[in-house]
Amino acid sequence: MTTRDDEMWVSVIRLHARVEHDLAAALQRHGLGLSEYRALCHLSTTENGELRMQELAELLGLNQSSVTRLVARLEKAGLTRRDLCADDRRGVYTVITDEGRARKAGASDTYEQTLTATLDRTAGELGLEAALEELRRSVDMAN
Repeated sequence: MTTRDDEMWVSVIRLHARVEHDLAAALQRHGLGLSEYRALCHLSTTENGELRMQELAELLGLNQSSVTRLVARLEKAGLTRRDLCADDRRGVYTVITDEGRARKAGASDTYEQTLTATLDRTAGELGLEAALEELRRSVDMAN
């Protein structure tokens, strides 16, 4: 027998999966994967446009080898570059380039529109409209 909480959690997981799928498909039109886009977002909001590789891994929820491969793809595309830490030569930063900022900016509207449309449509299909509205209210209050 499933509980109410279990049914709710399965619905949340289905919502998450649908949103991630739609976002990934939309970002492909901009030549970006979802993790690549999110990495560019994190980098673009830092003061110097750079993060230590370990910091980026933590922000993205990736392990070290996955973030290394991700950054290699971004570098190959000219969207980031690596830089050594001046204080600790073992530390490696990834730095967003002007091209990376432009690609991120060009994909942002697509990301936002797809996110909102998919959340609205899928939450309705799964009966999660009230939960979505409550989440939106809590984010508005926090800001």
